[in-house]
Amino acid sequence: MNYCTQCGAKVVLRVPEGDSRQRHVCPRCGEIHYLNPKLVIGCIAEWEDRLLLCRRAIEPCYGLWTLPAGFMENGESTAQAALRETGEEACARVAVEQLFALVSIPRINQVHLFYRAKLLDAVFGVGEESLETALLDEHRIPWGQLAFPSVIFCLQAYFSDRRRGAFGFHESTLPPP
Repeated sequence: MNYCTQCGAKVVLRVPEGDSRQRHVCPRCGEIHYLNPKLVIGCIAEWEDRLLLCRRAIEPCYGLWTLPAGFMENGESTAQAALRETGEEACARVAVEQLFALVSIPRINQVHLFYRAKLLDAVFGVGEESLETALLDEHRIPWGQLAFPSVIFCLQAYFSDRRRGAFGFHESTLPPP
């Protein structure tokens, strides 16, 4: 961050009074600018014994497979973000169920949340950010071609829970590379 969003002055990095971290502070108007992690929200969209995956048409990880997910927008709930992202990336309609996984990724300032969801029908397609979409059972998941460690964690937990016959909540923090 270079300039204050309130008055346009150049900001400086310093620890504000009563704080313990360096922040971008405007020396002109005193505004403290907090930079916080971004939320990535997605779905494990189920149809019978298969899951909906998307092959990415954008960077990062162009051409690799992922669950439908993306950045949460202001003014929406996490469940609304999961619905929207699944519609945008896979042209699919889902009923969002319970929150399934939370993955903290401090090195890139992101938190990924994945909901379990049921496809409302077997209708899906290719959104603007996808090259291809598919309903895949566990044995057809392209494990070596998955885009993100958070998706790998989520899918492994999902299939483990399914074999056990009970779905729980899973949390992880991804270590630095």
